[in-house]
Amino acid sequence: MSETTRIYTGPTLIAKGLIARLNDIGISPIERNDHDSSLRAGFTMSIANQTMVFIRKDETQKAQPIIDEFLKEIGDQ
Repeated sequence: MSETTRIYTGPTLIAKGLIARLNDIGISPIERNDHDSSLRAGFTMSIANQTMVFIRKDETQKAQPIIDEFLKEIGDQ
C-alpha cells in the first residue's frame, strides 16, 4: 500500500462513518480489518473491532478537511 496513506484506525462503526463522508466527496477509501481476516483464516492475532482506513496519497489534500471535521465531531482530536 505504498500509494496509499492510513488516515484512521479505530472502531469499525466509526470508520464506517468516516468512509461514508469520504464517499460523499468522491473518495473511495480502502478498509482493512485484520481481525476479521485472521478469523476467516483460522487464527486471530489482532484487536477485535479495529478497522484501518486508507486513501490514495493524491486524495489527501481533498480529504483532509473532511477527516479533521469528522475527528473533531467524534472527539478524537
